[in-house]
Amino acid sequence: MSDYSKALEFYEKAHKIYEKALPLNHPSLATSYNNIGLVYDNMSDYSKALEFYEKAHKIYEKALPLNHPSLATSYNNIGGVYKNMGDYSKALEFYEEAHQIFEKALPPNHPSLATSYNNIGEVYNNMGDYSKALEFYEKDLEITKKPLPPNHPSLAISYNNI
Repeated sequence: MSDYSKALEFYEKAHKIYEKALPLNHPSLATSYNNIGLVYDNMSDYSKALEFYEKAHKIYEKALPLNHPSLATSYNNIGGVYKNMGDYSKALEFYEEAHQIFEKALPPNHPSLATSYNNIGEVYNNMGDYSKALEFYEKDLEITKKPLPPNHPSLAISYNNI
């Protein structure tokens, strides 16, 4: 509903409970930080988003195996903030880290892998490296088109990117 102040209010209430009830390295506490970061990200307050995404990431690094998809999602979130801030080299660094984990942890046709290819393609596109962007957008399309009907809106987005 885009009522970010209300979302933030409730996420912060939940977070206070988690802080009292859970150990400092519990993944649910990381998810709570991540949720708060997401609100700030949606509000375009990228420094605050980064602050909370990084808090979440530190917990995930301690609490989860190195190839856990939630750790990859955390790298992805941080990469997205850097992309939104226009720091494409930093975004690429985090997106590639996420992608390496997704490649190890997920089957080759998993939608998160397609999203990862798309994210990397978008950064290359923003950097003006269109041949690299095309390479990643095509990998995204290859995965995306397998489970979807030919008229699915997600395919339109993939084709549009190409």
